[in-house]
Amino acid sequence: MKILLVEDDDRIAKALAEILTDKDYIVDIASDGQVGWEFIKSFPYNLIVLDLMLPRLDGLTLCRKLRQDGHSTPILLLTAKDTITDKVIGLDAGADDYVVKPFDLQELMARIRALLRRGIILPPVFEWENLRLDPSSCEVTYNRRPVYLTRKEYKILELFLRHNHQVLNRDEILKYIWSSEEPPGEETIKVHIRSLRQKLKSAGATFDFIETVYGLGYRLKQIF
Repeated sequence: MKILLVEDDDRIAKALAEILTDKDYIVDIASDGQVGWEFIKSFPYNLIVLDLMLPRLDGLTLCRKLRQDGHSTPILLLTAKDTITDKVIGLDAGADDYVVKPFDLQELMARIRALLRRGIILPPVFEWENLRLDPSSCEVTYNRRPVYLTRKEYKILELFLRHNHQVLNRDEILKYIWSSEEPPGEETIKVHIRSLRQKLKSAGATFDFIETVYGLGYRLKQIF
């Protein structure tokens, strides 16, 4: 299960992400509403945990935007606004649940589980030659053999499969993979891509799936 946490309080975001990760959820963090919107356009999520008071694009506007755009992913609003009017406005904007800060962790986790149990829509499986990535289980295989990737390697591969005809530069990779974390240098990206290439080759790939477009960035090697 993949959860997007849109929260500008770094302390809350990191603590909650750590707890969810320990429960075997995959968690992406967006520190403002605009970054959250970009994530949602690029990746499928089983749940969005959304703060209301966010920079650039507030949570209420993002919630309405998602519903108007046809997104049916469950949304849990997590906010310090605790009046009945605030809750009604949030639910009317398209949210599925509303939890007030400071929250009880056990109650929050129970509400997250309840939302995830609702009609789960499985995301599409991505295939490229004999490579297969299943976002619902986060499994990667080549010729049906499992390929074991780190979390960053998995997210990089998923990003390229979702944008399989597009050249992605360093800034675009940083934006989607590292989000609110301290952005690494270009050498770090090269190291992750080199490791990803080596693991795919070890699994039996006869060519580099990710090719370097010099001066521009990287892309999936086109299959002819």
